[in-house]
Amino acid sequence: MRDFPLPLALTARLSPVVVLACAGWALTSGPFAASATAEHKPVQRAAGDTNTQSATAPSSTAASKTYTSAPAPCTSISAKTITSLVPDAKTAGKEITSTDTQVRRTCSWNALKGYEYRWLDVSFEIMGSEAAAQKSFSERTSEKSGGGAVPGLGDGAYSVVNLTTEDKQQTREGVVVVRASNALVVVTYNGSDFETKQAPGTDEINTGAIKAAKEAVAALEDGRKG
Repeated sequence: MRDFPLPLALTARLSPVVVLACAGWALTSGPFAASATAEHKPVQRAAGDTNTQSATAPSSTAASKTYTSAPAPCTSISAKTITSLVPDAKTAGKEITSTDTQVRRTCSWNALKGYEYRWLDVSFEIMGSEAAAQKSFSERTSEKSGGGAVPGLGDGAYSVVNLTTEDKQQTREGVVVVRASNALVVVTYNGSDFETKQAPGTDEINTGAIKAAKEAVAALEDGRKG
């Protein structure tokens, strides 16, 4: 973020963002805001793809994947990806305080470059059983229609992109929820342009959220404890 004082007009435009950042990940990763308009459609499979696994169907190897603790969230996404998705953000990120870091850990990155604002957070939740994780995954993904399955990610993955407008300022947010055995990975990625009042495109936000989710799931699997 730039060190010089922002113009008064921009400061006024940024006020909703300041409130958002101070509130932490809870305001951005309540994955499916009721007032948002879902934009992302289910992923289309390529011709000849015989994979019929749904967003909620466990894989045949799910029973062998048991997670006992959450990985360090701020190192779960590569510095290269952070720089790409959140220009000018400190790649170290900021871990959000948790009452129990064994079962839930979240890291957040956000920055303003010029008039372009981006926010990314990644959350890991470890549950007592695969059944509990499956139930939570099903509840979260059924709260908002309009999203779609992300094939080949975890034991089930769902992505949705929403557009919200407040005081004529657009914000587009993508959320990806992934279940891997008894763990959930939730990625939230959003952005706004405070000069044009427009939001980045659906594909940009959805692709970025899925990219971060893939890296986060890989980090979870790398730190797996049997």
